[in-house]
Amino acid sequence: MKAEWLFDARKIPDEVMNYLRRIAVQAIEEKHYSPELVADLLGISRSSIYDWLNWYRNGGEEDLDTRKAPGAPWVMTPDMDEWLKETIVHSTPEEHGYDTVLWTLNIIVDLLKEKWGILVSDSIVAIHLHRLNLSCQQPCYPALDQDPVKVEQYLKDEFPKIQKLAQEIGADIGFEDESWVGANTRSGRTWGLVGSPPIVRVSDDRGGYHLWSMVTAQGEFVYRVDERSINSEVYIEFLKKLLVNRERPLLLIVDNASYHTSKKVKEFVERHHDKIQLFFLPPHSPELNPDEQVWNQIKHRGVEKKPIKNKKDLEHCLYVGLEKLQKNIERVRSFFKLPTTQYADLQEVPA
Repeated sequence: MKAEWLFDARKIPDEVMNYLRRIAVQAIEEKHYSPELVADLLGISRSSIYDWLNWYRNGGEEDLDTRKAPGAPWVMTPDMDEWLKETIVHSTPEEHGYDTVLWTLNIIVDLLKEKWGILVSDSIVAIHLHRLNLSCQQPCYPALDQDPVKVEQYLKDEFPKIQKLAQEIGADIGFEDESWVGANTRSGRTWGLVGSPPIVRVSDDRGGYHLWSMVTAQGEFVYRVDERSINSEVYIEFLKKLLVNRERPLLLIVDNASYHTSKKVKEFVERHHDKIQLFFLPPHSPELNPDEQVWNQIKHRGVEKKPIKNKKDLEHCLYVGLEKLQKNIERVRSFFKLPTTQYADLQEVPA
């Protein structure tokens, strides 16, 4: 009859677990195997392997023996606890060399490793943060006033006219937007005290990139990454890029940024009126622009997931994310399926 613990890890005898822990640590510390490989070979979760490694590095071989006390043992000392809570509540990752102002689990893991030399999984860090009375929350940002009358006018009158024009002249309808990615990236959540939404103070003294992009309901995605500040001349360069190899006219919908309405941009559009025309969203209405989802994709699911420390890391992350998105036509189309953007979901524009 086979032992029960072969089928239920919770019933593994203490002496067997103690042996497994020692084998795992020895493979990593002496044989230089990666924790991931050891986890796969032993059929043990990676978080457990990292826990065992921390126990050994902080307390020696004796700490690998099975604990009798309930609950997961912490590898962090009270001093570390105090430092971690103070760091998250009263500073941002920017102040520790990362190119963002929002705390994420992977950044905290990376910082713990750098500051204290301990390795711990995201899930263990999350549990520990909750025990320190910290939670992941949406930071406070001031809201801009929106004119509901202008929004209704745009949806019921202005955009239908744009659609009609597109049908008459056989044009594509595109939505364009710009964003800045760097130390002042403000999207996503960050960690802070429970019941006290974090107030994020953003600085502009670190490098970053200006991004432009344009999307259509058919899944077209064009982008540009530039270190220069946005002005009329730089914006016109992006408009020229949108016209390269374009077979149909482009009706481009943008926000009310000053360079969109500048004299130079107006003159450029007038000279190329048969190829491009500009139309404008209601003021303070980013939710009506499907292209805003590009930044949600790139920032929330790209930049914010990486512990970026310098401009080179940021540039690499941006291009990887943008190129991947450009190839994912269905993902771009999905930007037009949201409750606030589905009004623009015109898959086919008759010629």
